Amino acid sequence: MEELRKKKGFICDMDGVIYHGNRLLPGVSEFVDWLYREDKHFLFLTNSSERSPEELQQKLKRMGLDVDASHFYTSALATAKFISSQAPGCSAYVIGGAGLIMALHDAGITMNDVDPDYVIIGEGNSYNYENILKAVRLVNNGAKLIGTNSDLTGPTEDGIVPACRAMIAPIEMASGKTAYFVGKPNPLMMRTGLRILGVHSAEAAMIGDRMDTDMVAGIETGLDTVLVLSGVTSKEDINKFPYRPRLVLSGVGDIPPAK
Repeated sequence: MEELRKKKGFICDMDGVIYHGNRLLPGVSEFVDWLYREDKHFLFLTNSSERSPEELQQKLKRMGLDVDASHFYTSALATAKFISSQAPGCSAYVIGGAGLIMALHDAGITMNDVDPDYVIIGEGNSYNYENILKAVRLVNNGAKLIGTNSDLTGPTEDGIVPACRAMIAPIEMASGKTAYFVGKPNPLMMRTGLRILGVHSAEAAMIGDRMDTDMVAGIETGLDTVLVLSGVTSKEDINKFPYRPRLVLSGVGDIPPAK
């Protein structure tokens, strides 16, 4: 724990680490207070593409946590950055939330449901059968298929729900094309996160609730790895994977030293 507390930078997942739905998890306020008090560099890095950093900031504020919008980085922003670097000025057909559409728009990517360069899938309430049919047709006509993240499921107050990889699966299966996923554990997103933090990977820690994205991302990017059991992973689940986090904690509230 002392080694963890000495780190200069902290990259934290959000769903299952900071909150469930609209409920702040135990110990989060104390953890964030400790980050500020110790002058740590920190970034809330989420695979969810539904909300913008400003919306995430407001969401935390409603729960009583005041964090500047500069401390948030989403898979929507990472996807927009990736696509604009690959094909500047391109167009896309998008199934996803406002956060994804805003990020793409800000990166100069236009919306196109006739002959887009890309079909981009993220989480959101706009997902339906008609959209899937259109996405399959566009991919079959040559549009490249992109997923904002590779999460199969996500935690909510009401239990586990399908996430981006589950939602993109029908399009992959019907078109025979494989999607490229931008979010964690893709090193693209992690390296950008470290650049935003301004710290070296050896001086940073990855805190998350998922073995398949958060812990893989931390291990492959050279960060210290901390799994919290406040989200989708139980202690029994850890042994199903061929790699391990360095620390396993009940939640982020275990990180600040006891007063």
